[in-house]
Amino acid sequence: MRRPRLCCLDLDTFFVSVERVLDPRLNGQPVIVGGQPGQRGVVAACSYEVRRLGVRSGMSLTDAGRRAPRAIYLPARQDTYGEFAEQVRTIARRYSPVVQVASIDEMYIDFAGCERLYKKGEDRSDDATIERVVWEMIHDIQDSLGLPASAGIASSRSTAKIASGQAKPAGVLLIPAANEAGFLAPLELRKLPGIGPVAAGKLESVGFRTLGDIATAPLVELRAVLGAWAELVKQSAQGEGVSSLGPERPAFKEQDEDGAVVSSISNERTFSRDVRDTEVLESMLCALSERVCWRARKRGVKGRTVSLKLRTGGFDTLTRSRTVGSATDAENEVYEVVRALLAAARPRLVPVRLVGVALSNLVLDKQLPLLSQRGELQETVDAIRDRFGYESVRLALGKTGKAHKKPGI
Repeated sequence: MRRPRLCCLDLDTFFVSVERVLDPRLNGQPVIVGGQPGQRGVVAACSYEVRRLGVRSGMSLTDAGRRAPRAIYLPARQDTYGEFAEQVRTIARRYSPVVQVASIDEMYIDFAGCERLYKKGEDRSDDATIERVVWEMIHDIQDSLGLPASAGIASSRSTAKIASGQAKPAGVLLIPAANEAGFLAPLELRKLPGIGPVAAGKLESVGFRTLGDIATAPLVELRAVLGAWAELVKQSAQGEGVSSLGPERPAFKEQDEDGAVVSSISNERTFSRDVRDTEVLESMLCALSERVCWRARKRGVKGRTVSLKLRTGGFDTLTRSRTVGSATDAENEVYEVVRALLAAARPRLVPVRLVGVALSNLVLDKQLPLLSQRGELQETVDAIRDRFGYESVRLALGKTGKAHKKPGI
C-alpha cells in the first residue's frame, strides 16, 4: 500500500505577486489589491508590508484605507491572475500527474509512490526525497514565473494545508507521518481548516484551547458543540484526515454532455463514506440543486419536475419526484423540494452512499430576466460566475436549513 504524500501548494500573496511581476517597481512596496480606499468592496490581497499594519484579505477597503493610507491600491485583474495560475498548474503537473485545484492560488499535489521515481543517492530517506522535489518545484515556479510559493507536505489534506501556512513565506515544510499529531497538538483552534471564528468561540467557551485538546476529547463532548462535523474535526486534529485527492474530475458528476439536447439535467455525488447525518445530506443537496439550476440557466431552460435520487449503504436506490406549479431554474426553490422529498423518503437514519438531484420536464425559458428581481439577481450571479468561476458565489444554509446566497471564499 502506497504511503499518502499530499502537498498543499499555496501561492504567497498571489495577486500582489502577479502585480509585482508585471510592474517590478512594486517590489518591496506596500500593495493592496481590490480597489481604492473608501470604495465599496474588500481587500482581495495585500503584501506583507501592509499586513504588519493589520490589513488582511477580506477587510473592507475603507478599513484598509484607515490602517494603510500610504499603500499602493490597485484594482483586481482576475483574467490576468487566472492565466498565471494556469501556468503554475502546468509546472506542477511536470512533477506529479495528480494535481487538484482548490482555488486560484492553492492546489493539492499527490506525490504518493513518487519516492522511487525521484530518489537520489544523497537523499537520506523517502521524506528527504519528496521534500527535495517539492523545493525544486517551488524554485521552478519562482524562476519561470517570478511567483513565490509555499508548500506543506503531510499524509492528509488538512495537515498539509496547515503546514503550508507554517512554511510561509516561500518555504517548504514536511511533517513526517509519525510526527503529525505532535505538530498539530499545540496549535490554536483556528489553524484547522473548517474551524471558523464561531466554532472556535463555542469550543473555547467549554474549555478547548488547542488542536491537542480536540484530538484527545471524547467524541460526545465535541458533538455537543460541532454536531455532525465532530468526528471529521477530531480525526483531522489527530492528523488522520482525508488522505487522498481522488481522480481529477469536476466537483459534481454531470449526467449529460454540454450542448446536448436532453430531457433532464441532473447531478449526483457519491460520498467517500456512508452518511447518516441529515445536515450533511441537506448540505450536499443544496450544492447539487445549485449546480443543476446553474446548468439549466446556461441552457436557457426551466424544469417543471424536481427529482431526488438516494442510494443507501446497502445499494438500494430510491427515486422520488415532485411536479411544481410553474417551471423553475431557481436553486432555492429546487432545494426546498428535494429537502422535503428527502424527509419523506428517508424517515429513519438509513446510511446514504449517493445523492442526486434532477430537473426534468424542461421548457424553454422565455421570460426576460429584467422582468423580475429574481431574474435580475440570477443574471448577476451567473455573470459573476462566468468571470470569476463557478465557486465565486454559492448558496449557504442557515440554522433552519434554508438557503441564501453568499460570496465564495
